[in-house]
Amino acid sequence: MQVQGLFSMGILDVVDILLVAYLIYKIYKMTRGSVAVTIFWTVSALYAARVVVRALNMELISTILGQLTGIGLLALLIVFQQEIRRFLLYLGNYYKSHHNIALSLHRFFFKPKERPVIMSESNVAEVAEGCAQMSREYTGALIAIARNDSLQDWVNSGVRVDGLVRARLLESCFFKNAPLHDGAVILRNDRLEAAQCILPVSEDPKIPKRLGLRHRAAIGLTELTDALLVIVSEETGAISLFYGAERHEGLTQQQLQRKLTELLS
Repeated sequence: MQVQGLFSMGILDVVDILLVAYLIYKIYKMTRGSVAVTIFWTVSALYAARVVVRALNMELISTILGQLTGIGLLALLIVFQQEIRRFLLYLGNYYKSHHNIALSLHRFFFKPKERPVIMSESNVAEVAEGCAQMSREYTGALIAIARNDSLQDWVNSGVRVDGLVRARLLESCFFKNAPLHDGAVILRNDRLEAAQCILPVSEDPKIPKRLGLRHRAAIGLTELTDALLVIVSEETGAISLFYGAERHEGLTQQQLQRKLTELLS
């Protein structure tokens, strides 16, 4: 079926337009609140103008707009490095959480391997104990626990420790006068892998104003990975656990230990 007029449009063209519109909408949601979003809309407007003038056979201005659009796309790649990375990670995480059919076929044809324990129960207890002690002393803490995603980029941003997971060691890392107290501690492969790690801060405008920089950094990492983030507030002493879109605040030592055990074993 064709729609006659200035433009000839078929069903596939309509589907194409809807897919592009949906893609632009998702990009807008991910970049909303960023200072670079103005560049995105400028390039989009130039491209839309180019499509119109090409349809009207205005060759000279179409060529000029084409050159400007090319420069704009290059600028987008430079300015939107973090947003593009976040979008690709979002697609990867979405696939991992929605591949049940492929996983079922794999399990049918191949013997599944036993899933290893990411963190032992004794080490989970050490984390909960350390967080409870820091909560009583109003010591701020930010602990990232790796699951399927390795967090290697953020491990590299800190100081390698490669130590045992112990409550006293965690408390030492976040002691206010300690050289490693700034940043996050990353636990991986049942070890305290690194300290003073720099995590990405979320720019989501929907985050409540009461949440500070530690909480925003925790949310930023959950937007990119499947890690578990444990936060101890320096102001209130409250213990929180963030992962994916889940946020649990005001946890006790027992509640934190139970939830981590459920998620890690």
